[in-house]
Amino acid sequence: MTLPHTTPVTGIDTHAHVLRTDHPLTASRHSQPSKDASITEYLSLLEAHGLSHGVLTAPSFYGDNNSLLLEALEAAPHRLRGTVCVTPKTTTEEKLQALASRGVVGIRLNWSRRSDRPDPNSPTHRRLFQAAAKSGLHVEVLIEDAHLPAIADAVLGEGAVLVIDHFGLAAGVRTPGAAAMVRALEGGSAWVKLSAPYRPPTSELHRLSEALLSAAPHRLLWGSDWPWVQHENDVSDYGACLSALDHLVPDPVLRTAVLVDNPAQLLGLP
Repeated sequence: MTLPHTTPVTGIDTHAHVLRTDHPLTASRHSQPSKDASITEYLSLLEAHGLSHGVLTAPSFYGDNNSLLLEALEAAPHRLRGTVCVTPKTTTEEKLQALASRGVVGIRLNWSRRSDRPDPNSPTHRRLFQAAAKSGLHVEVLIEDAHLPAIADAVLGEGAVLVIDHFGLAAGVRTPGAAAMVRALEGGSAWVKLSAPYRPPTSELHRLSEALLSAAPHRLLWGSDWPWVQHENDVSDYGACLSALDHLVPDPVLRTAVLVDNPAQLLGLP
C-alpha cells in the first residue's frame, strides 16, 4: 500500500485509541475497554475541533493483535497514522517496513504496571530498536518514572527515535524520569507527549510543562488520550482536553508548534 498525500496539517492529535469491547484481550492485561470507540466517532471529533490528523496508539490490552488499529488506518489513510505493539522475538525489519507501508509510524512499549517488565538492554530488544531505526519507526514508551532512564538510554543508544507518553508519568520535576526526559529532549532524538495531564500529580503539572518547554519546546507533542480508558470520570469532553493545552503552553506560538509543526516533523507530514 502506498500512503496517499495527506490533507493540509491544521492540528495533530498524537495519542488516541480505537476500541471494541468484543475484540480479543490478552491474558496479561491490567485494564480493558468499557465501551466501543469507533474510528467514525474519532474522525468526527477531529473534524469538529479543527484538527486534520490523528495518531492511533495500540492499547496494551490487545497484546500484539493490531488488526483493529490497522483497519482504522485504512479507513482514512490521508489523515491517520498509528503506533503498534509487537512481539520483539518475532519482529523483523521486513515486518516493520510492511507495517510502515500501511501507515504505522512507531512501535509501542507499554510497560506501565508490569511485574514482568522486560530488560530493554537484552539482545532481543536491542535488535528490535535497531530494526525500528532502520525502518524509520520511532519507539513510543509508557513506563513509570523510575524506570524511564534505563529504557530511554537503551532506545537512543541503538539509534532509534524515542517518543515518551503522558509526561513520562513523572511524579515531579526532581525525579529520575523527569531528568531523563530533559536529557533525552536536549539530545535531539526524543519527543514528549503533553498528554493525559490527569496522570501526573496536579501540583507538579505546570512545573513539568515549564521544564519540558524550557528544554526543547520544538520536541513536544499533544495527545488527547481519547477515549480515556480508566479515566472516564476524570475527563469526558474532547474540547476541554484540547483547551487544557492553553494553560500548559500559554504562548500561542509555542502552542501552534506543539499542535502542528512538531508532530508534522515527527510524522514526516508536509
